[in-house]
Amino acid sequence: MTHLIESVVVEIDAPASFVWDVLLDYPHYPQWNPYTLAVATTLEIDSPIDLTLPRPDGGEGTFVSREYIREVEPPRLLRYDTGDTFPGLLGTRDQLITPLGPQRCSYRTFETFTGKYADAVFEAQGAYVKQGFDSVAHALKERVAALLRV
Repeated sequence: MTHLIESVVVEIDAPASFVWDVLLDYPHYPQWNPYTLAVATTLEIDSPIDLTLPRPDGGEGTFVSREYIREVEPPRLLRYDTGDTFPGLLGTRDQLITPLGPQRCSYRTFETFTGKYADAVFEAQGAYVKQGFDSVAHALKERVAALLRV
């Protein structure tokens, strides 16, 4: 079975390259990103990307999801997936920036879950992931606007 979780699409009044730079400015994530609290990666293809996330049950603390970089196409696409971290499940996440003109773009993110455990993961985590993705989209838009005001 395959399940797709998509964020809202936000339009951002900034060039795609600027939004890309903010999206990949991982040291500043704690200042603005409510869902991905920290990121450790070199962004090299097939290298790990460790994502520090809040607990899905809303409890205190965090957990680290290790995934693997698959595509980096500035300023348009960042793709990573879970690789063989979870046998029976593959989660592939895309973060897309689409130019809408020289000073405007859109952002959206989505994840596709496939494999024999996709149904169970979607049932247990789908709402959590959707809420997290939406919060990132809105927060990215706000972060870009704040940086442009400075």
